[in-house]
Amino acid sequence: MGSVDINQRLTKEQALKLLRDWDLKELGKLAYAKKRALHPKGVTTFVVDRNINYTNICWVDCDFCAFYRKEKDEDAYILSYEEIDKKIEELLEIGGTQILFQGGVHPKLEIEWYEDLVEHIHKKFPQITIHGFSAIEIDYIARRSKISVKEVLQRLKAKGLSSIPGAGAEILSDRVRDLISPKKIDKDRWLEIHKEAHKLGIKSTATMMYGTLESDEEIIEHFDEIRRLQDETNGFRAFIMWSFQGANTALIKKYPQIKKQSSNRYLRLLAVARLFLDNVKNIQSSWVTQGSYIGQMALLFGANDLGSTMMEENVVAAAGARNSMNQAQMIELIKDIGEKPAKRDTAYNILERFY
Repeated sequence: MGSVDINQRLTKEQALKLLRDWDLKELGKLAYAKKRALHPKGVTTFVVDRNINYTNICWVDCDFCAFYRKEKDEDAYILSYEEIDKKIEELLEIGGTQILFQGGVHPKLEIEWYEDLVEHIHKKFPQITIHGFSAIEIDYIARRSKISVKEVLQRLKAKGLSSIPGAGAEILSDRVRDLISPKKIDKDRWLEIHKEAHKLGIKSTATMMYGTLESDEEIIEHFDEIRRLQDETNGFRAFIMWSFQGANTALIKKYPQIKKQSSNRYLRLLAVARLFLDNVKNIQSSWVTQGSYIGQMALLFGANDLGSTMMEENVVAAAGARNSMNQAQMIELIKDIGEKPAKRDTAYNILERFY
C-alpha cells in the first residue's frame, strides 16, 4: 500500500489512492494519528444547541430535499417571534449555547426582515450564539434586496449574527450541482460568500453531502477547494460531512441508481478528509445521519467532535434519518473509547469538562 507521512501535505493523487486502495483499518490508524497530532490531549468536544428552521418555504426545489414547501402548501410556515423565543427558552433550560438558524430560501423576505429577526434574538437572548444563514440564503437575500453579499453580511453581523454554517456546499462540482440542485448557486459563488464572510471576521463551517452522483475525483476536488480557501482565510472552524439521505426525496425517483451509502464508505471518506484537510483543526462526526455507534467509530477515524446534541432537527428527519442523542449519551460514548468529553461553544472554547 505504500507509506504516508502524516506530517506531509497530501496531494490529490495520494488522497484518491487512499480513498480507493487502502485497507480501512490502516486508513483509520493514519487518520487517528493525524487527529492526535492536532489534538494531543485526547479531548472530544460537543455543543448543546438547537436547529431552528424559521421557515420551510423555499423556491430552490432541490430534488434531494424532503423538507421544503411552496408558499401555498397547507403545511408551509414562517415561525413567529413567540415560537422562536419558546424554542430558545427550552434550549436554555438544558444548558444550550447556540442556535443553528436556517430556513428554506423564502422568495419574498428581504434584508430588513432578517435584520429585525437577528436583532430580536440577540437582544432578548444575548447569551445565545446565532450560527445561521447558509451561503444560498445570503446570496438570495442580497439579490432580493438589491445589495451586495458583503452588505448583507455586514448588516447581519451588526445585528448579532456570529457565524455561518456550511450548508449548501453539497459537492463543490458544478456538474453534480446541475444535476441535483440546478437552481442553487454554483461552487465558485459558495466559496466566494464564505471568503467574504471570513474577510469580515465571520467564521464558518465547511460541509459535504456525498452519495448522490459524484465521482471519487469530485470528492477529492471538494476537499481541495476547502483546503485552498482555508489556506487563504483560515475562516473555517470545522468540516462536517454526511451521506445523502434519500427517503421521501425526488432525487431517488429520478436517479434510481443512487444507493444508500455504507458505514464503511462514511468512515473511509472521513479518514481521508482528516488526512487531507491538514489546515482545518476540527472534524465533526455526523451521528445524526450515521447513528450513534458509527458516530462513535468516527472518533477513531479522525473526528474530534461529536457535533451537536441536536435538540431539534427537521431537514434530515424529513428525508428519513431520525437519530437522537442527549448530553449524557454523548459523554458516555466519548468515555467508552477512552477519550475525554467536554462541552464547547460555537468557537470551540471549552465550557465544561467531564473528566
